[in-house]
Amino acid sequence: MDEMNWVDAGEDDREVSVKERELPPTQSKGDRLPALVMVETAFLSSAASLMWLINYYFPLGPVLQLLFPIPIALIYLRRGNRAAWMGVLISGLLLSVLMGPTRSIMFTIPYAVLGVQLGAIWQRGGSWYFSMVLGTILGTFGSFFRIVLISIFLGENFWLYAINQITRWLDWIFIKLGILVQPEIGLIQAIAFVMLVFNSLLYTFTVHLVALLLFDRLKNPIPRPPAWIQAFVEYDY
Repeated sequence: MDEMNWVDAGEDDREVSVKERELPPTQSKGDRLPALVMVETAFLSSAASLMWLINYYFPLGPVLQLLFPIPIALIYLRRGNRAAWMGVLISGLLLSVLMGPTRSIMFTIPYAVLGVQLGAIWQRGGSWYFSMVLGTILGTFGSFFRIVLISIFLGENFWLYAINQITRWLDWIFIKLGILVQPEIGLIQAIAFVMLVFNSLLYTFTVHLVALLLFDRLKNPIPRPPAWIQAFVEYDY
């Protein structure tokens, strides 16, 4: 009788051990999802910081600069608002360690914040006109912010330096055209402001085109551009 119980107990132990091996891992899908979000956010934030770092020490023209907001915008499209702002924080802290807080701020404003703004509009299906207008406003604000920041750290008025350069440029144009008129300071400042706005608009438009090409291939498409832009870029949907 004892032998029978011993044999049965052995069989029960084997059955229990088999069932234990067949049990799924204790980490559920809901537990793995936050970890995936954290890893993906950290990876894309590091990619944005690395592009800024490479472009600072090895300038490649506007090539890498067009990609600065792209990783943060992709985080927003894939993981939402909270993850995007975490990406801004991570990239800012990483650049603070590698390059100092000044250059970290210059990346955060406007490029990282622009990525959040574009990602929010694209996720909600906003039009290109709306996103480009807001992007231009943010880019113009970022340009003035950088001018003020550089002026503070250099101890000189960088805006005045830019005005002087534009004045010389206008004097040269007026001389070539035979116009013997000294441009007024109000006109010069208006031209400088228009140039900053136009530069921000052109940059935001180009970022939209880059995102259109990249995000379609990453299965995170953004809203379709207006018809005239589709005809201009001849993009096949």
